[in-house]
Amino acid sequence: MLFSRRKLILGAGATGLVLTGGIWRVTRLPEAAIKPWMMDGPPPADMRLAAFRHAILAPNPHNRQPWLIRLIGTDEAEISCDLAKRLPETDPFDRQITIGFGTFLETARIAAAEFGIRMEVTPFPRGEPQPRLDARPVAHVRFVKDAVAPRDPLFAAIGKRHTNRLVYDFARPVAEADLAKLVSAPDGFTAIEARLAPLRQIAMDSIHIEQMTHRTHMESVNLMRIGHAEIDANPDGLALSGPMMEGLTLIGQLDRAQLADPSSTAFKSGLKMQAETYGSTPALFWIATPGNSRFDQLEAGRRYVRAQLQATLLGLAVHPMSQSLQEYPEVAQQFAAIHHLLATKPGERIQMFARTGYAEPVRPAARWPLEKHIIA
Repeated sequence: MLFSRRKLILGAGATGLVLTGGIWRVTRLPEAAIKPWMMDGPPPADMRLAAFRHAILAPNPHNRQPWLIRLIGTDEAEISCDLAKRLPETDPFDRQITIGFGTFLETARIAAAEFGIRMEVTPFPRGEPQPRLDARPVAHVRFVKDAVAPRDPLFAAIGKRHTNRLVYDFARPVAEADLAKLVSAPDGFTAIEARLAPLRQIAMDSIHIEQMTHRTHMESVNLMRIGHAEIDANPDGLALSGPMMEGLTLIGQLDRAQLADPSSTAFKSGLKMQAETYGSTPALFWIATPGNSRFDQLEAGRRYVRAQLQATLLGLAVHPMSQSLQEYPEVAQQFAAIHHLLATKPGERIQMFARTGYAEPVRPAARWPLEKHIIA
């Protein structure tokens, strides 16, 4: 994402526009897009919907929200992938999309436990799809009433968890004891500058490559939702919202054509801000699996969302920086480098790589309502 929620400076023309009649448009924020976060009213009577309305808040790549839910009987459901929401350029084998199903299922499980329900998950009940996901279900789930099912303290963080792409505060170091609460072996973490520096550089190089490679960059540009009206109309993808974004759009300084054009001010500003963002990495953690099967990928998603929920309870911001883990050829060198530095066993796969630290809070990401995920 080029601009995200980072600070931009409006020129005099934009300021004049705001003062002479555009103030409502410029200050308007998305409303419909964040309603799923509100959890208004009592939970649905159907225990499955009570769990899934929390699950749709889970982190997922490019905010594609690819989850399709088919309810079966009164206590089962089948979860499959909306194949139109995959990311073929940056995620050619649907590894990241599968991780997003892991975050969804774990968030649903945590929520179900809060309501005294045990959620039993059968991954890929009709076989593991390779090399890409297909129409077969990712998981079959069954909900069982269980009065002694232990509640998960991470439930309290589900509605507060937000991916934070702002610049992080180097003046507030992250305690190693807090980092240790996010992950466990074979995952890892570091806040040691000597180790951070090469990893930070790999992350910065990788996002730069993604932005300078036309087809991978356009995958993001095509998913940009610019301004409150677009975000409310299509509450997925990469949102550019807030007064600065609205103002730049009104004066013609921000649109998809400019975001796509390497010679434009918008593109160059985006590169600079991305470097500042990725450079503000006071601490890192990563998720590793013994291999790279679909089951490994689901497990990585399960552990990643738990790490981010735990970070939320600790007051830490989290931002995944997994561009170096992608499988398209232009980042092959960075892929090899990060595995050389972090993988400890032959065949081990680093699945997620994220920075954490302290930052100003951010608004919730856009979400489609639960009913948009339910299929007949």
